[in-house]
Amino acid sequence: MEDSINPWIFSTPFFQGLPEVAVEIALTHLVTRTHPANQVILLENDWGGSVYFILEGWVKIRTYNLEGKEVTLNIIGNGELFGEMAALDEVPRSTDVITLTPTIIGSIPSQDFVKLLYTEPLAGVRLSQLMARRLRQVNRRLRLRESDSQSRVADTLLFLADGQGKQRQTGTEIPNLPHRELSSLSGLARETVTRVLTRLEKKGLIKRDQDSICIPDLLALERTII
Repeated sequence: MEDSINPWIFSTPFFQGLPEVAVEIALTHLVTRTHPANQVILLENDWGGSVYFILEGWVKIRTYNLEGKEVTLNIIGNGELFGEMAALDEVPRSTDVITLTPTIIGSIPSQDFVKLLYTEPLAGVRLSQLMARRLRQVNRRLRLRESDSQSRVADTLLFLADGQGKQRQTGTEIPNLPHRELSSLSGLARETVTRVLTRLEKKGLIKRDQDSICIPDLLALERTII
């Protein structure tokens, strides 16, 4: 296990507060790899032999609807984990995972992850909290599927801010993802997403540069949702 990874691991929401000895045992077989953007990490229907932790970068969780259209279920970044469901229920994976940026990912064998859950009750609580938060996010997005385009784009930005937003002096910062990814997350055409982002920027509700979108006031953006 690389020494440079240890401080990061202990500060992640999942591992934070767990006994160091238990975490070190769970990470005995930790392997880290660097992946370029647009690389498939996991495929739907693969069997789950590992649980993954994002050390740096962004990935999207993807599936397909009945018409064969790609649907982005989630976008997650630093500190997040994925692949835990297949480790728990021992069935093939239900989604694809693809990198959006150059990404560093750590993986541990599923049996080491499950053993940690059995031996450390707090680890089970943390996993339950993670899954509950993701379920709430999905429920909210489903409720807004019939809303107007501005509400759906605003909610998508707030969804990303809730999961991976970084607090800056100027507001909450999220990555300036390709519009096709925001389109898939919001269920809108890419051209519609582009128009709405321009409108929100003109209203001062967001500020964009090449790499990031800054939301100066989360509550103000929330109030645009009908």
